[in-house]
Amino acid sequence: MKKVFYWLFAILLTLAAIIYQRKTGPTYDKKMTIETNQTSHDVELVRSIEIGSGTNIHLAIKDTTIAAKLFYKRYLTNDPYLPVDFTYQVKPVDSYLMNTLFKITEEEGWYAPIPEQPAAGKIQYYFEITDTNGTTTYLQEEPVVIRFKGAVPSSVLAPHIFFMFFAMLLGNLAGIMAVFKNKGFKFYTTITLIALFIGGMILGPVVQLYAFGEAWAGIPFAWDLTDNKTLLAFIFWILAYAMNRKKARPVYTIVASIVMLIVYSIPHSMYGSQLDPETGEIIQGWIQVLFI
Repeated sequence: MKKVFYWLFAILLTLAAIIYQRKTGPTYDKKMTIETNQTSHDVELVRSIEIGSGTNIHLAIKDTTIAAKLFYKRYLTNDPYLPVDFTYQVKPVDSYLMNTLFKITEEEGWYAPIPEQPAAGKIQYYFEITDTNGTTTYLQEEPVVIRFKGAVPSSVLAPHIFFMFFAMLLGNLAGIMAVFKNKGFKFYTTITLIALFIGGMILGPVVQLYAFGEAWAGIPFAWDLTDNKTLLAFIFWILAYAMNRKKARPVYTIVASIVMLIVYSIPHSMYGSQLDPETGEIIQGWIQVLFI
């Protein structure tokens, strides 16, 4: 019965972490509500674009009586904002899953093109909409930022995601069992370390190499927050494994699980790699923010 409790608690913590990551990461779509002609529309504004997949900003608004204009420029530059008109289009959805499971074969709304950037390059944008009530400007003070990335094969990305959250699940389980001094915590400490090594230290750099052209942008080479937080968690799990090899020391596993929980609470891709528009070199976002 106790094991069931341990697993349920660990699963709940892991699901909470997954939901939090999906809602807080700076590259996930920004959700907002827009009103045109007394009708509300829920839109999702893109904040991450895969190179070669098309570079359109989409407003899922089916009101064809409005006019809309986009204003964009390269992120953190003194470039002037460039205007481009949105046009209303109906586009086919080329996805087996969307076509068969959700019966969605097309999407419509207002589209505006932006220029494709190199890997880790960024564009910031805001927009305005004109309806019968006049013109309303959205997000001018806090523009949406898009980061471009290279395509990552699903054969690499899927196992990376799986092992990262599997490590989270096992780490939560090991920590909970350690709190209650269940002897099984030593076994799950070992398995957590293995899963984190595969997902974060092997597959993680491969994903980054495909996406941004650099396998490792953390210490000692640079300060990418995603790489460094993964490294920090890995070091604590190495310590927990080493300190529990010959003698049970549950406190080390508890600390490692807490560190991992904190690490997973940091939004994914926050202060990650980005292209310096002046030099063409990939740097870390928080460094440029500090010195601009």
